Amino acid sequence: MRLLFEKSDIFGAIAGLLCMVHCILTPFVIFALQAYAVNAYEINPFWWQNLDFILLLISLISVAYSAKNSSKKIMKVALWSCWAILSILILNEKFHLLSFPETGTYISSLSLAGFHVYNLKYCQCASCECTPDNK
Repeated sequence: MRLLFEKSDIFGAIAGLLCMVHCILTPFVIFALQAYAVNAYEINPFWWQNLDFILLLISLISVAYSAKNSSKKIMKVALWSCWAILSILILNEKFHLLSFPETGTYISSLSLAGFHVYNLKYCQCASCECTPDNK
């Protein structure tokens, strides 16, 4: 768990990209599983249905630690905004509240991954004297 805290931007970027890949592959996985399913209850495995929540939890932890250690306030806002939009879109998709195109989920997860990479590369303190928000 300590590794997740120390490398939160890396884990956040990976979780964001995996979330996007999961969203893209889900229709294909369901289609492939329908060919082999005996009854309709086994079409979408439980672990596949809830993989997005696991990735969302990893993203939450990554955003919390990345925002805490970021040197720029705008990155904190960007990380939290992307995570909030992504979580709202995923919850909306699970509970079928409103109809949104899938591209919103793709864009928000890709943006979250991109902001993690940007934060890792440009918004980290290089010395021990640097504290977040000093730059």
